[in-house]
Amino acid sequence: MNKIKISAVAYTNTKAFIYGIAHSDIINKIDLSLDIPTDCAAKVINGQADIGLMPVAAIPLVPNANIIADYCIGSDGAVNSVFIFSDVPVNEIRTLRLDSHSRTSNNLAKVLLKFFWKQEVEFTTDVSAKTDAIVLIGDRTFGKKNDYPFAYDMGEEWKNFTGLPFMYAAWVANKEISQAFKNEFNAALKFGLDHRKEVLKSLPQTENFDLEDYLYNKLQFEVTDDRRKALKLFLEYIDQL
Repeated sequence: MNKIKISAVAYTNTKAFIYGIAHSDIINKIDLSLDIPTDCAAKVINGQADIGLMPVAAIPLVPNANIIADYCIGSDGAVNSVFIFSDVPVNEIRTLRLDSHSRTSNNLAKVLLKFFWKQEVEFTTDVSAKTDAIVLIGDRTFGKKNDYPFAYDMGEEWKNFTGLPFMYAAWVANKEISQAFKNEFNAALKFGLDHRKEVLKSLPQTENFDLEDYLYNKLQFEVTDDRRKALKLFLEYIDQL
């Protein structure tokens, strides 16, 4: 049997999923690679992977895209790992450096700045450019909130803007996946979430960052109707950028 190729993000927010997959028989039926979000998306888009835990902003670029799991990376309000860090208040941001790791977070920053905060901003990906603010996501943000005069949690700001939760990444396939595999995959993901205490024990501690609060409270993992509604709205906003 040909193994299903899966790309997943290697951040702390996916560790429970990876734990569940590794401790399930499904690990013998897949080829798993761990990547940064942009590479994960690229692999699903170009067919190097069959399924990816990929940034939702890239879903429209995936041929035959379909969300195949009941679980995702989401939040309902503050997520504590997806930020605009700024030297100035948001109404004074004129230049912003995007994060090369994630299409979703970059687009979320653009959506919030244009439609929520009503700011005209110039964007760059030049890491040497001096800008008023930067987008930063994932483990690289842990314990960094106090390093900047202003820290805008984009999960919280999206909730303020729309009243909805958010979905940052979803398990997306570029082809039909059997229901039997989906069922087994969902069971593996749930097993991982049910064993977050074991996952926590394996993680390095980070100064000024509460990993337990992050994994149990800030992150939410269910694909709910409201999260699907938020995804649809978010993609509509991206089309208007």
